[in-house]
Amino acid sequence: MNICRVATLMVLVAFPAMGHAAPRPAAWTFAVSGDSRNCGDVVMPAIAAGVRASGARFYWHLGDLRFIRDFDQDYRQLHPHVTILEYLTDAWIDAQQSQIEPFGDLPFYLGIGNHELLPPKSREEFIVTFADWLNAPAIQAQRLRDDPRDHQVRTYYHWAIDGVDFVNLDNASPEQFDATQLQWLTRLLERDRRDAGVRAVVVGMHEALPDSIAHSHSMDEELIEQSTGRQVYAQLLELRSSKPVYVLASHSHFVMENVFDTPYWRGHGGVLPGWIVGSAGAVRYALPADAAHGRFARAHVYGYLLATVRPPGARDRDPIEFEFREVTAADVPNAVNERFGAALVKQCYEQNVQD
Repeated sequence: MNICRVATLMVLVAFPAMGHAAPRPAAWTFAVSGDSRNCGDVVMPAIAAGVRASGARFYWHLGDLRFIRDFDQDYRQLHPHVTILEYLTDAWIDAQQSQIEPFGDLPFYLGIGNHELLPPKSREEFIVTFADWLNAPAIQAQRLRDDPRDHQVRTYYHWAIDGVDFVNLDNASPEQFDATQLQWLTRLLERDRRDAGVRAVVVGMHEALPDSIAHSHSMDEELIEQSTGRQVYAQLLELRSSKPVYVLASHSHFVMENVFDTPYWRGHGGVLPGWIVGSAGAVRYALPADAAHGRFARAHVYGYLLATVRPPGARDRDPIEFEFREVTAADVPNAVNERFGAALVKQCYEQNVQD
C-alpha cells in the first residue's frame, strides 16, 4: 500500500465524512385527554384521527369511558330499545369498539375513572375487561424490570420512553390513594430521583389532586382523598426540585392549564405544572369562577393535549410543552357521521353542555 493511500485512510478515520454523522435526537409527541362518556363514540374517532395525523407516539386516556349511571346519548341513538341491563353488559365492549379501535395500532394507555366504579361495575371487572391495555407490552415489561416476580395487573402502573417516566395513578374511588398504591409510588419516585437516565416524570390520573382551581370537583370531595392527594402532591413537589414533573387529570369536563397555581399551593410549598383535560366527549361543564388570571382555559370544547418532548440535552427547565388541540364537528370521520346521523353529531357538538 503506498504512502498516499495510507495517509488518506488515516484522515477518513480521524475525520469521518459529515454525511455519516450520527443523527441528532428528534423531538416527539404524545396525546392525552379523558372523559369520553355521553358522546365519546362520536368524539373519540375524531380525536384518534387528529392524534394519528400528528405523529404522536401514543394516546393516554385518563378515565370515564361510559356513563354507566344511565345510557350514553350515542349508545342510545344506535340501540333505542335495549334495557339498562343490556347496556351495562355491553357498555365497555362498545367503548373498545367505538373509542379504542379507531386508534388502530397506536399504543393506547388507559386510566380508570369514577364512572368505571359505579355499581354494578367494579375495579376487578375493569381489570379483566381491559387487561389487554392494562397489561400492554410496555407496561408488563416495565413492571417486570421493577420486580421480576410481579405478575399482577393493576389500574396503576408506569412505563418509560426516552428518559420520560409516565405514571398512571388510580384515584377513581374515595379510599384512594390506598396504602399499597402510596408505597408503590413512593418507591417509584425515589428510583426516578436517583436515576440519572430519568429526565422528566409525567403523572396522570382521573381526579385532580387537591387544592387545585377545580377543587369543587376533585380529590377535595373526600377527606381521605384530600389527605392522600396532598401526600402525593408533596412527593411530586420534592421530586420537582431535582427534575421536571408534570401532573395531568380529567374528571372536570373542560380544559385548563396551571391548575395548581392557587393560594393554597403558593403558601404550602409551591406550584406544580398541571393540566385538566376532560374533553373527550363527556357533557361539558362551565369553567370555575376563578379560572381566569392569564391561564389557558376553555369550556364547551372537545379535544386533547398534544405534548412535545424535546430531545435529551435540551437545557430547558421544562423539556415538555403542552398545547390543546380542539376537534370540531368538521373533524368527525364520514363513517361516524353515517353511523350516528347528522342530528346526533350536531347534538353532541352543540348541546352536550351543563352550565
